[in-house]
Amino acid sequence: MAKKARQHISYVLPLENSPGGHRLGVNGLAVDRHQSILYSGGRDGSICAWNLNLGLKHEVLTENPFESPDDPPEPKPKASTTFRAQIQAHTHWVNDIVLAQNNTALVSASSDLTVKVWRALSNESEAQTIGQHADYIKCLATPSLQADWVASGGLDRRICLWDLNGAGKKLDIEVGDEEKSEKGSVYALGASRTVIASGGPESIVRLWDPRSGKRVTKFMGHTDNIRDILINEIGDTIMTASSDQTVKVWSVTAGRCMHTLTMHNDSVWSLYSDDPELGVFYSSDRSGLIVKTDVRGTLGEFDDGLSIAIAQENHGVNRVIATGDHIWTASSSSSINRWANVDTGDEVILPEAYRRHHRASSVISRSRNVGTSIVNDRSEKEIPVHSILRISNTASFPAAIARDADAVTTYSTTSARKGSEIIFDTEPGVVEPIHSLPEETIEGQHGLVKHKLLNDRRRALTLDTAGDVLLWDLLRCVPIQSFGKRHLEDIEPQVNTMEAVAPWCSIDTRTGRLAVVLEESNCFDAEMYADDLELEEPIEFRDDQRINYGKWVLRHLFSNLIDEIIKRDEAYRKELNENVKKAGQRNNAPLSIQMPTSDFMDGLGSTVTPRANGNSVPMTPGMGIGVATPGGLNHLPGVPEDGTPMSKRTSQTSRTSGEKPNDYFSSTPIPSDSTQKPAVTPGATDEKPPKSPSEGDSKETNGKDSRFGKKFSMKGMGFGGGKKLGRSASVATEKPVVTDDKKDDSSETSEPVDKEKEVDDSFHGIVQRIRNEYDKALLENPTQEAETGITPSLPNETPVLKPPPMTTVIIREETSGGSADLYRGTVATVGQDASLIEERGPMWLGDLLLKNRIPLKEPVKVSFILHPWKQELPSIAGPDGNSRLNANRMLRVKKILGYVAERIEPAPEEPDPNALKPEEYLELYCSDQKLPITMTLATLRAHVWKGGADVMLYYKANGRKLIKSVKAPEAEVAPEAAPAPATTAEAA
Repeated sequence: MAKKARQHISYVLPLENSPGGHRLGVNGLAVDRHQSILYSGGRDGSICAWNLNLGLKHEVLTENPFESPDDPPEPKPKASTTFRAQIQAHTHWVNDIVLAQNNTALVSASSDLTVKVWRALSNESEAQTIGQHADYIKCLATPSLQADWVASGGLDRRICLWDLNGAGKKLDIEVGDEEKSEKGSVYALGASRTVIASGGPESIVRLWDPRSGKRVTKFMGHTDNIRDILINEIGDTIMTASSDQTVKVWSVTAGRCMHTLTMHNDSVWSLYSDDPELGVFYSSDRSGLIVKTDVRGTLGEFDDGLSIAIAQENHGVNRVIATGDHIWTASSSSSINRWANVDTGDEVILPEAYRRHHRASSVISRSRNVGTSIVNDRSEKEIPVHSILRISNTASFPAAIARDADAVTTYSTTSARKGSEIIFDTEPGVVEPIHSLPEETIEGQHGLVKHKLLNDRRRALTLDTAGDVLLWDLLRCVPIQSFGKRHLEDIEPQVNTMEAVAPWCSIDTRTGRLAVVLEESNCFDAEMYADDLELEEPIEFRDDQRINYGKWVLRHLFSNLIDEIIKRDEAYRKELNENVKKAGQRNNAPLSIQMPTSDFMDGLGSTVTPRANGNSVPMTPGMGIGVATPGGLNHLPGVPEDGTPMSKRTSQTSRTSGEKPNDYFSSTPIPSDSTQKPAVTPGATDEKPPKSPSEGDSKETNGKDSRFGKKFSMKGMGFGGGKKLGRSASVATEKPVVTDDKKDDSSETSEPVDKEKEVDDSFHGIVQRIRNEYDKALLENPTQEAETGITPSLPNETPVLKPPPMTTVIIREETSGGSADLYRGTVATVGQDASLIEERGPMWLGDLLLKNRIPLKEPVKVSFILHPWKQELPSIAGPDGNSRLNANRMLRVKKILGYVAERIEPAPEEPDPNALKPEEYLELYCSDQKLPITMTLATLRAHVWKGGADVMLYYKANGRKLIKSVKAPEAEVAPEAAPAPATTAEAA
């Protein structure tokens, strides 16, 4: 079976409930004139629909709107737009949107690599994916509002045509296939029924046949990135906007550039026209200037056209559209502005200088198409001469006009631009757009734009567009505290802590909300001590128990999913058990099962250890724990302090009382007969009992006199000292451990692997394995009812969390250009979507949620050297003077002090319940700094030692207890704690 691409889990923390609207900048606009609906696509990944309430369909183009009986008698309201609907269509920026299929289909393109369609008029609550690219999708184009296909272009250098009736991809065009240009990304598309035009960083306009996908021709002339493209209805004229500050007009039949328009003095970002012949078009640039250009009736002489500065935005305008008397602009602000349009038809009153110039040019009598002109209440006002732009470098108007020195002034501090030239024979004037304020602003919301993950890696600070700073809990998925309008850098030192926690997640705010991304490779690396938790309901934990961040949060994000799968499992087992009762004893079934006999099983009081699936495995003689880890406990273990992966450790409750205290340190014995024999004995038998992940730990349990015999590793022999004892039987019993881990969930200890049923490489594969276990158990014991094989973690391992129901949960799959969504839901809906998650979710997620197993990974250790402070106390070094140790990075200072106490003073003959603990009479220092007893080795190394070599630690007494040292018999009393020669030291 082919291996799936790597998958990861994301969850998005919900912001407070607020009215609809975008939280970040808006990149796309589309208007449905018939329904009077405006659509917008934003950088927050959402698409909004707005009721304009303007009656665009019934607008009568007259000078006075009161002359129409269909219009209301009162003036139009200043703020008439209302929120209609909103969907979170994408998980990354929406870069473009277009309407198609008679305005019933809104198509969106996103940096999440998908093209989606939303049929808002059909009351659909979600957008459907119709296609995908291998990299960010930057633009869309459709030949007309009635078309049933749309073209998309992106950074993967491809143009794809998608059928909107469900037929999928119609055509796939590779851009620049013969040149293989590295700049072949598609940033702009235009489409007609006969031709598709594309442009990008190459500064080349390429034309394609939409039927065959073959290239028709290419136009060269721009000197910078092409940002937008328009094509007239019949497909013989193309208009392109570029970052080189020009708009070019190309003739397809002539095969060349006909006009270069220079009314902008900054990168031109957007073009729009609803005129089939492109006689009237709108443009916007990076400086925020919005321009309307009318070239109707010029008979191809564009220099005689009229170009007017309509308005000035405070930000660069990403998209401009116009319908009727109105123009809408989208920018990096979350709000959308509506501006009053300006009539450029026959009724427009132009400045005297303009009329005089055109009278001299004999063009004043040119005909304009009044039928498509736009007239509003400003038509009686003369267009200011300072609002008329010079359409091209060859245009003769505006000419030099005598002005007072006061006339050439800055327009405003917020909207001034190093502007387009009004005059060209003398010093340039300053553009004065007709409108200084919009008619209406469709308000957006505040989104998050900056974040900082704190040292504990479970809290984060964010800054929103309003300047407010919030502190978040990444595990509970809620904001903890608001600091108001402050600098994030000022707040960070106040709330940060001196901790060092392993990276377990990444966070981002690219969609205006705080998203947390979990990767299989590291999401289970971070832990915290249970005694640091602040819980609403007290839970009894083991001493120094640790809680795994990734396991904890995933367990409760998907709690509804676990409940749903448990219900399905109960129904499945109920049916299975009913069939067993009905069938009774099967035909030809053996009356008894002959169990194989072996010598090592003789004399054992209890020869089997139960497993969760009903199977049993024999015990190993001479060992205090079962070799095969008990099934139920194997899946519900505590988190041992040695950081041993779950699949290789024994259950906490399966340890003997003598072994449980050894949960911290791993020491290696001095090579001697007395110390090596106990390590070899458990595996010295010639029998081949079932293998156990716990054998690796049991081989290291050599020091019965030491409470800390398992957690420290003297640098001479190392954490895995058992592997260096020669090719003895202990090594032979260790080799099959990995094999057993791989097939552990198949519950087979003796049958060949090739008899296992193949399962899907998905979440559903774990469900299949559990059901296969039921089937196998029934074959072995037909009269025994199947017991559940689902064993999720318990509250003492993953305390109850209650993430908000609207917390978004996403499953993504890596692709060549980024990642694509496989599933998107919420904490409240994951149970309803169980079938979809089973099909698309990763197997490791199913293993965690249903079997409480995490991927195998070796713990990270920290090397350190222990010395007595000024030789006031005995040294713990061995005969060779080596006191180099290593231990799990999560080991606390108090455990190190306990280790020291055991080495420097004799064990009491009778335990004293009132005796001082080691951390009460011993202190640990690093870099002349006293260390808190709860500090971990990881924190110590990162914030105190701050070096790359072994950490130097010094222990001393505080005088609260008289220490009776035992220097001479140290090697005999605790031989297992003595370090091995430094020449065999292993790397940390």
